[in-house]
Amino acid sequence: MSLDNGAPPEHRHRKQPIDKPVLAVSAVVVVALCAVGIVVPDQLAKVSGAWLGWITGNLGWAFAVSASGFVALALVLAFSRVGRIRLGADHERPQFSRASWIAMMFSAGMGIGLMFYGVTEPVTHLMTPPEGDVTPGTPAAADEAMQYTLFHWGLHPWAIYAVVGLALAYSTYRKGRPGGFSAAFAPLLRGPRGRGAAKAIDVLAIFATVFGSAVSLGLGAAQMNGGLTHVFGIANGTGVQVAIIAVLTACFVISAVSGIERGVKILSNTNMVLAGLLLLFLFVVGPTVFILDMAPNAAGNYLAALPHMSLRTGVFGGQEWLSGWTIFYWAWWMSWTPFVGAFLAKISRGRTIREFVIGVMLIPTLVSLIWFSVFGGTAINAQLTGALDVLADSDQTAQMFNLLALFPWSGLTSILVVLLVAIFFVSGADAASIVMASLSSNGDDEPRRWLTAAWGGITGVVAIVLLQAGGLQALQNLTIIAATPFLVVMVLMCWALLKDLRGDKAPITGQFPVVPPAAGVPTGRSAQEPRKVTISD
Repeated sequence: MSLDNGAPPEHRHRKQPIDKPVLAVSAVVVVALCAVGIVVPDQLAKVSGAWLGWITGNLGWAFAVSASGFVALALVLAFSRVGRIRLGADHERPQFSRASWIAMMFSAGMGIGLMFYGVTEPVTHLMTPPEGDVTPGTPAAADEAMQYTLFHWGLHPWAIYAVVGLALAYSTYRKGRPGGFSAAFAPLLRGPRGRGAAKAIDVLAIFATVFGSAVSLGLGAAQMNGGLTHVFGIANGTGVQVAIIAVLTACFVISAVSGIERGVKILSNTNMVLAGLLLLFLFVVGPTVFILDMAPNAAGNYLAALPHMSLRTGVFGGQEWLSGWTIFYWAWWMSWTPFVGAFLAKISRGRTIREFVIGVMLIPTLVSLIWFSVFGGTAINAQLTGALDVLADSDQTAQMFNLLALFPWSGLTSILVVLLVAIFFVSGADAASIVMASLSSNGDDEPRRWLTAAWGGITGVVAIVLLQAGGLQALQNLTIIAATPFLVVMVLMCWALLKDLRGDKAPITGQFPVVPPAAGVPTGRSAQEPRKVTISD
């Protein structure tokens, strides 16, 4: 079946069968690892730490080169002729408003991470300069700290998300291919071996999504526990964090089964409003002039140093720092790509490639600049002036709350942070549950609710087991290990996307196709309406 304008057939509401091999294998692997974490937690932490050390020490160059390559590819596609191609039929328009679209992709992509690292990372780099070429705790160190913070949260991570989301959206909504994550590899996978490879890709996608989401849950639970300790004096420990995960897992399962249009959209919009209020409050009561000076200075330093930072491998020193920060981040973002990329594809149907790339890469980078200029700038100012030694408290979950205690209404703002983390927690996890259910249902846009709930529950259990087995470090180690195969998978996905795009002709304007009026139809507005899509066998 084909459409007369070359667009894919409508299959959005056609219920896809459950992919039993993919579901069975991925579930068995996840359950087996959870069992190992319960029976021999120390061994799991030890082995995962050893694997992590090997990956970051031997494949750091590959992560650095590939991440920069994804940035270049995404920008080239956006501003070339193919940027006018729509992710869907030529006549389609986006399902969500631009504001809701941005809110959802930001909540799913980095919400909890920004809350957790917004204060901690800039000050850590201030006191431990990334390149070791400036004196710690000085204005020069502050410059370097902000440029590396933006490097870790700017164009590169969002380009990693963008190329995967673009490939999935193009394959599903432009080409009309059902079949989940592996459908984007259709130009490369042929015959029985290709079908087997497709199943393996889908299993890897689910595997990485489970552990990538579990890290988010662990970070969120730890910071919420820190906030509750700061405000109400509740004990800070694994037991409390497990209880937090259990309660919020129930919340995001309920949200997930209500679907993207209701649960995820409402939570994401709410969170963006609350985050904006917190940001505005700190900007007003904090060192406003310092923040205003910080933002353009940080942006300029970031852009000027971007080529150097992008290809830095530490061959002549700094390998340990790069492994602990940059390589860790690139691997972490890649572990999230099956989930975030698939989610971005689902909410971006009807947008052009150019709009998709600009929206996914540039807008979040701008928001990250503002976020870290306010939170990181305030923390750096407090550190430089001696108002607060942010790192004196080694508990990272408490550092933001200690900073807020310097300003009025700290109890209220601390509760707001806890609420924000909780909603980011729920909105990100329910999006992940929907995506995993879709991946195990041949790419069904509206997967079965029981399957969505099941994957949500499994993710919560994984987070609890790994948190008890080795804390956040065990979660992070397994996430990076799970992400490593995706370094190869993502490169192949980009190759498949380029092969697909080579045969696609972009519309002249990138807007609605202009169709000559039929006989008897007056010229004017009605003549410019898109022609009706007809299906021919």
